[in-house]
Amino acid sequence: ANQSISKSVGGNSSKIHLIVDAHGNPIDFMITDGTTHDVKVAPDLISTLDLKETKVVCADKGYDSEPLREQIRKTGTKANIPKKTNNQSNNDHMDWYLYKIRHLVENMFCRLKQFRGIATRYDKLKRNYQSSVALACIFLWLPL
Repeated sequence: ANQSISKSVGGNSSKIHLIVDAHGNPIDFMITDGTTHDVKVAPDLISTLDLKETKVVCADKGYDSEPLREQIRKTGTKANIPKKTNNQSNNDHMDWYLYKIRHLVENMFCRLKQFRGIATRYDKLKRNYQSSVALACIFLWLPL
């Protein structure tokens, strides 16, 4: 918990879970070890947001979970999360046009990875790495 680094085939790994707004600006993030599944972190990350004015939450297949969808629906927001291919139900609920804006999240990861310290994670402690990511997010907000 102090380091948020796990061992994987490729070596040490950690994950940045990120929420961005409709313009692609970072709102909140969480750092976990690389073996933690996305759907385990999502409820905690979603609960930090005020979703009263949010109409749609888009996420990728890694966040396919009925409890997460229900948590999002309880706030009056639509969950635009595709089902995994191993799921028996179809994706009729999906608005694929809105799902295309999910590229804003991937673009933000690309912008974050331009900072060498974040791309390589030389920091051993989670708090140091978390501070670096927060500083990079602040730096990305500055031109606004």
